[in-house]
Amino acid sequence: MRAWQVSAFGIDSLEFVERPTPAPGPGEVLVGVRAVSLNYRDLMVVKGFYNPKMRLPRIPCSDGAGEVVAVGADVTLWKPGDRVTGIFMQNWFDGPLTANKARGALGGDVDGMLTDFIVLKEPGLVAIPDHLSYQEAATLPCAAVTAWNALATGELKPGSTVLIQGTGGVSIFALQFARLRGARVLGISSSYEKLERASSMGLDAGLNYRDNPDWDRWALDKTGGEGVDLVVEVGGAGTLPRSLRAIRPGGTVAQVGVLTQSADPFPIPLILHKIARIHGIYVGSRRNFVEMNRAIALAELRPVGEEFDWRQAREALDRMEEASHFGKLVLTVS
Repeated sequence: MRAWQVSAFGIDSLEFVERPTPAPGPGEVLVGVRAVSLNYRDLMVVKGFYNPKMRLPRIPCSDGAGEVVAVGADVTLWKPGDRVTGIFMQNWFDGPLTANKARGALGGDVDGMLTDFIVLKEPGLVAIPDHLSYQEAATLPCAAVTAWNALATGELKPGSTVLIQGTGGVSIFALQFARLRGARVLGISSSYEKLERASSMGLDAGLNYRDNPDWDRWALDKTGGEGVDLVVEVGGAGTLPRSLRAIRPGGTVAQVGVLTQSADPFPIPLILHKIARIHGIYVGSRRNFVEMNRAIALAELRPVGEEFDWRQAREALDRMEEASHFGKLVLTVS
């Protein structure tokens, strides 16, 4: 099989290698990978920021889709030819997250999807909605499940207001899912072009935060001074205070990302004064994924992004680092 592997940290150190093609054992499935999508986590893994002590070499990337090639003994859920995606954490099938379930995250704890063949556990896969291509399905395991669970924390009703930050994978999925729930969506970006594109997908109002950095006040203005019901918070420490100021009393911040840092004290007074709920989101379980896919299939929702050939993995990671993309970055395995 062919694969990209991290032998030393750094995008330029990513190696395209040949390895023996694995065979599925009992309870395992061999998948021929057709497409892989990138997350910010994958960039951090490759650069050594996610886990500097990670054992190398490691095949990166948690998200991929493909076709079942062979199954091991006792496998009943899958057969050759089935179209599948892997789940982010190969041990989290249902229920709340535990320390044991958190182990086995693809592309981190274990080898990931940036390969043309991978062996996964029988319950570590979900079926691809019929209307989606492999490239579209490859975007789902991390970003889409994360966005799905972020919206669930807000207990949204039709007419609720959601604020998204930027136009990356999680934020665009949050926009799409919020619209499915009948919610109003506000969004911020550093690009008027991206805001216009998001508006064509249902964004109700957008703000360029480079021109107007006080986006928390803007969100209050857009909600008549009340505040939004939910912020899908991808920024991290640098944006959390504004997110807290943007929510209504009793509102929710779904903390997803860690893109920015801050030297300021943690905003405890804001949490108290807003009676805020801050809910950490760490992707989700297999059950969450299956439930999300039902909604995607019913609405015939289609992910959006940009495509590369997988031999351009370094170029795609560079684009991820530039943060110049819209939606997901997808690599087609040729």
